[in-house]
Amino acid sequence: MRKVKISVGKVVIVIDPADTPTAHAILAVLPFETRATTWPGEVYFQAPLHADREEAARDVVELGEIAFRTEGQVIIIGYGPTPCSEADEIRLASHANIWGRTNDDVTALASIEAGDLVHFEAVE
Repeated sequence: MRKVKISVGKVVIVIDPADTPTAHAILAVLPFETRATTWPGEVYFQAPLHADREEAARDVVELGEIAFRTEGQVIIIGYGPTPCSEADEIRLASHANIWGRTNDDVTALASIEAGDLVHFEAVE
């Protein structure tokens, strides 16, 4: 399966998509550009697709998991505790579909500012 590359300035994250309806929907709309939105402990991006909430959707994610929130149609990458978190967990504002994983250092996303241009593309 193709991978998804996200580029924001000097920050590059390569995602291994899962075999889920959300991952397939994201791969189908690549490439696209969007702007970053930030929240303490996460960054998210408006995506040009619609996906339904999957049965396995959850609000607590592990470092490196990539999520998609159906409310607002946004791709979310959590990189640390958020205002919703308890202790050191990464808790998103609401349940989201986990559609991929990366081994790249997602904590580098803390340097992204709201409004930064983001490129999504498929890579082999």
